[in-house]
Amino acid sequence: MTAVKLSARDLFRAAYENRYTWDARFPGYTADVTYTRDGKAFSGRARVSGDMKAEVLDVSDEEAQKAIHGQLWEISIHRVRRSFEETHSKNTFTYGETDSTGAVELLMGGKSEGDRYKVRDNEVCLVHRHIHGVVVTINTFSSHDTGEGYLSHRYDSVYHDPKTGEQKGGKSLFEDTYEKVGSYWILSRRVIETETEDGTVTEDFAFSNIQLL
Repeated sequence: MTAVKLSARDLFRAAYENRYTWDARFPGYTADVTYTRDGKAFSGRARVSGDMKAEVLDVSDEEAQKAIHGQLWEISIHRVRRSFEETHSKNTFTYGETDSTGAVELLMGGKSEGDRYKVRDNEVCLVHRHIHGVVVTINTFSSHDTGEGYLSHRYDSVYHDPKTGEQKGGKSLFEDTYEKVGSYWILSRRVIETETEDGTVTEDFAFSNIQLL
């Protein structure tokens, strides 16, 4: 028998629903945090509430506090559980090319016209989205299998001007490490290497003593 090819929408839905997210019972957590940049370390406390509000405590340096808060917000926003229909009901999906790695391109129409994704092994391995007046492109190279969905492990991101295609800022390479606390997987370390005109800047966010609220 010939296998029935999934529709582009169903292929993307399966990968979307395979992402690791926190359920509605997620209580939030606290952690000790150390942020290191340019050889300088800043330590304090981090708190994410059950409704995904992030706080940084005991970090007096304003830039360090802002950097830590930004990462806590990023972490939380990607763990929010929303149904596929809630997120993509106004979008259409069509098949694009399949690359040499077996990643299948999916082109979006409707509300998100111009965006595209790639799916490989039931995981989204490329995101190309128009967001807040820029285009962000994220390539994922490896992932963690939690048994309840996947989490990206190594990936990069780069921003471009949607009109001119000009790159905005340097490309960043991320490496994320997670640990299971109670029933939940929580980020314990994120290292970001960003290309700049003066060389590579490395930022290291280390979270320890993670405790659920």
